[in-house]
Amino acid sequence: MASLPVSSPVARTRPAGASRRLTASLPRWLTEMDDADHGPAAKRRRYRTIFVSDAHLGTSGSSAAMLLDFLKRHECETLYLVGDMIDGWALRKGWYWPQAHSDVVRAVLKMAKHGTRVVYVPGNHDEHFRDYVGLEFGGIELLPEDVHVTADGRRLLVIHGDQFDNVVLYHKWLAFLGDGAYTLLLKSNGWVNRVRRLFGYPYWSLAAHMKKRVKNAVAFISRFEEVVAHAASDRGVDGVVCGHIHSAEIRRFGDITYYNDGDWVESCTALVEAADGTLSIVDWAEQTRADTEAATADARRRTLVAVPDPA
Repeated sequence: MASLPVSSPVARTRPAGASRRLTASLPRWLTEMDDADHGPAAKRRRYRTIFVSDAHLGTSGSSAAMLLDFLKRHECETLYLVGDMIDGWALRKGWYWPQAHSDVVRAVLKMAKHGTRVVYVPGNHDEHFRDYVGLEFGGIELLPEDVHVTADGRRLLVIHGDQFDNVVLYHKWLAFLGDGAYTLLLKSNGWVNRVRRLFGYPYWSLAAHMKKRVKNAVAFISRFEEVVAHAASDRGVDGVVCGHIHSAEIRRFGDITYYNDGDWVESCTALVEAADGTLSIVDWAEQTRADTEAATADARRRTLVAVPDPA
């Protein structure tokens, strides 16, 4: 059974000027932010902690607009970016960076500026950021992992999860090959949803549907969850929060609770902690769909009330 490598504690103290140098290297359009654009807090739903991962910004399959909408409608004390937020693998193949992807980065930096603690735990697709763990840029802490203490006192290990993916660890060429096939599937997902929007249908994930149908993928996810939970138990924590496999889940393995915050490519999900320490999964695609249907039904009712009775 795999065990989690023990990392030395990350020093919270940094060399003088380190954070300043990294911040100065950011584009001005990211660092010079308009406070008024941050949005009124009264319209936002508040959580103690929000965990998001696997946005894969820099790819056409990223649901950046959905993530941006989610971030604009919520606020929290701590925001965890649990890896694969920016897809360095894809960007090395070719540059793809529409405005919505810049807007997501900007929104995160605004949250940090307005008092949210933002922690970035890099994954395998954004592994280049691992060279900078222990530093801070734009108010965002870069850590190899973290232990989050919930409001009710539970200790949760926060990692991306690629440490337990044997394909990523030992057969990287196969991971790149699989990534190419997955990218094609996500492009198909985009085409399908463009057609659905033309006919007024809500977002639906072809990639997530295919993953649930493929027996080997289901078996891999189940095995991954067990291995991660066992490794967390070896570390003496109460639970583990990860991403990587694009499958949002909350499961109990003995004394360990396994949390996966999902992704913003297939399912558009996040893990959230309420003020009392309760953790739950927010399916933003489903919630947006429900809100749209409710607004449409309300508009129809208003129209019927406004139409005078012919009698």
